[in-house]
Amino acid sequence: MTEPEFHNLLHRYLAGQCTPEEQALVEHWYDRLEEADGQILPAHKPAEVEQAIWARLMQHRHPTEPAARVVAMWPSTPWRWAAVLALLAVSLGLLVLATSRLRAPVPPNQVAAATTWQLRTNSTRQILNFRLPDSSRISLHPGSSLRYRTALTGPRREVHLEGEAFFQVSKNPQRPFLVFTKQVVTTVLGTSFRVKAYAADKDASVAVREGKVAVQARQGAQLDASPARPAARGVVLLPNQQVVYSAAHQRLKKELVDRPVVLAPQPLEFEARPVADVLGALEKAYGVEIKYDTAKLADCTVSITFYDEPLFEKLGLLCKSLGAYYTLSDATILLHSNGCQGQSGT
Repeated sequence: MTEPEFHNLLHRYLAGQCTPEEQALVEHWYDRLEEADGQILPAHKPAEVEQAIWARLMQHRHPTEPAARVVAMWPSTPWRWAAVLALLAVSLGLLVLATSRLRAPVPPNQVAAATTWQLRTNSTRQILNFRLPDSSRISLHPGSSLRYRTALTGPRREVHLEGEAFFQVSKNPQRPFLVFTKQVVTTVLGTSFRVKAYAADKDASVAVREGKVAVQARQGAQLDASPARPAARGVVLLPNQQVVYSAAHQRLKKELVDRPVVLAPQPLEFEARPVADVLGALEKAYGVEIKYDTAKLADCTVSITFYDEPLFEKLGLLCKSLGAYYTLSDATILLHSNGCQGQSGT
């Protein structure tokens, strides 16, 4: 082991960046060092370095004992690398052996499995909750699997889903989070959303709980696209919106989710209030767009109180009181009315 390699190993150990094998290696080396009563830490502030190593070792071995027991045991005299290497040769033969074993060639398939990709499969009947290396939280549904790089390294955080999962992605504007299915690619910077794309289904869907999400077809996807710069043929989703990809038509259709949730609670008790006020409150509460003929409803008032009904049930009650009806167009609600019906209220 050369001097730079020695420095690098200790530096990564102190930073908590060693592999389990390297960590065991350093701890074994430290034990041998105690046995030999040697001092072979780097020349740059050896007392502080030794103190840090000792604290980490004590925390690892006796996590309930305070680290304040650490006492510096290294003299302040300068170190000479000739003595260091000599002591390494005598007392740390196992270090060289273990290092060579760490560097031994590994079959490519084992390298890919151990250091490149991690596969989580939910073979239970319950939702499996876990965290990714970037602290993003995943709720993996039964019969689903998620594949991701062990450290989510690179300019993009990429995962591959088969089945259904709810994602709560930690925010990182510099490193977009991409979910690949066989049908679509979903890109976020940090938000929560659901993706459903089972292997037996030709279609896929993405629904947003909060934030903003960009979705595009998998084939020919622009991997540098984002919610701020969506792909030309992609769609951007907001809360309570979803997109369904049709494999038969090879297109994305944006719509409201089946059961929109309240995003910003509003007072929903109205007494002889303009219909525009009622519709405006529903728009704010659910983050939806409701279009209607303002001229026809300009002089209409209504008395109505909403409780815990789903949004579409609320709209049904309102339409009943107005003699109107509503339809959906993409993610927009269209209210159709011929004007006031000579009465108000429910």
